[in-house]
Amino acid sequence: MNLSSFFKKLKKHSTHDALYDRFLLWMTLCLVALGFVMVTSASMPVSQRLNGDFFLFSKRSAVYFGLSFCLSLCVLQISMAQWQRYAYVFLLISIAMLVTVLFIGHSINGASRWIALGMIRIQPAECAKLSFFLYLSHYLVRKAQEVRRHFWGFCKPIGVMLILSILLLAQPDLGTVLVMFMTTLSLLFLSGAKLWQFLAIIASGLLSVFLLIILEPYRIRRVTSFWDPWADPFGSGYQLTQSLMAFGRGELWGQGLGHSIQKLEYLPEAHTDFIFSIIAEELGYLGVIVVLALIFGISFRALFIGYRALKFEQQFSGFLACAIGIWLSFQSLINVGAASGLLPTKGLTLPLISYGGSSLVMTMIAIALLLRIDFETRLAMSQAFARSKT
Repeated sequence: MNLSSFFKKLKKHSTHDALYDRFLLWMTLCLVALGFVMVTSASMPVSQRLNGDFFLFSKRSAVYFGLSFCLSLCVLQISMAQWQRYAYVFLLISIAMLVTVLFIGHSINGASRWIALGMIRIQPAECAKLSFFLYLSHYLVRKAQEVRRHFWGFCKPIGVMLILSILLLAQPDLGTVLVMFMTTLSLLFLSGAKLWQFLAIIASGLLSVFLLIILEPYRIRRVTSFWDPWADPFGSGYQLTQSLMAFGRGELWGQGLGHSIQKLEYLPEAHTDFIFSIIAEELGYLGVIVVLALIFGISFRALFIGYRALKFEQQFSGFLACAIGIWLSFQSLINVGAASGLLPTKGLTLPLISYGGSSLVMTMIAIALLLRIDFETRLAMSQAFARSKT
């Protein structure tokens, strides 16, 4: 970009314009609103069975949204320098929570992933993702040259991720490990690490995933059912076959909001892991396109915010924004792939859509961090423009 075009773009952000990313904010609000509507629709049958209240899960979602909104407002008031300063503290807190959940965790479907605090359940894995990305961004700011030149500098963050992975696999939670692994490799690639290091780590990662699959019978069943779910439609392939039926019934225009058949407890976890299937059934192919466009629009916007921050030498903010964008896009890819039969089933939520308090709160905090990063970058651009005029 030449100097004249730079100033032309900068003039668009006059003092009368807000110093925040309006597109990111509106896409987020649209996605949250759509998620609330779809959680309400998909959860009615199971809510009525569990509590006799059709709106049990929608009420809980409203509470979590209110909490996430308040926390987001607080996050917006904190400078990125403060987040960078306490990145290690957040990581240590997350590790402590992951250890705690192994001893006093609340178990659902055989997985101990939640810490129950009265009416609220905290999922440490969601906190661990964001705190690790804060740590990793801080590490890359301090050790960028070491990462580029020495294999040990490349391995240090991998070692920290390995510790988190062991704690997560003990729950067990392979999906979160995969998201963290891919985001870590992507950030290290952006920082300029050497190609042969990636090949070595990717080979090790693939071997580890293969071993983790063959050592657990339930993971083997998931992989085999993913290959041919119709071979055992009432056993290991039950979830996927019901999900595919939802996609088939949706067609182009969908059955209409609230008219899903699969949510009538034919499809397990319809309001959480498989809410994308209900979206496909009720809103059709067009609804699927809108949801994917919003999700990946947010992800691409995050990457753009990160790119611009890096251009202005705000390295911590730039790396963190890129990490958030990669995290949201890859997690969405896994969830959508599992629901549509393109990938084996994983217990990962669809960001801002699926029911899940911890997921919603941490994702909203991540969006608030993106808005703060964008605000500080725009402020730096405005100051640079003011100095150039004088």
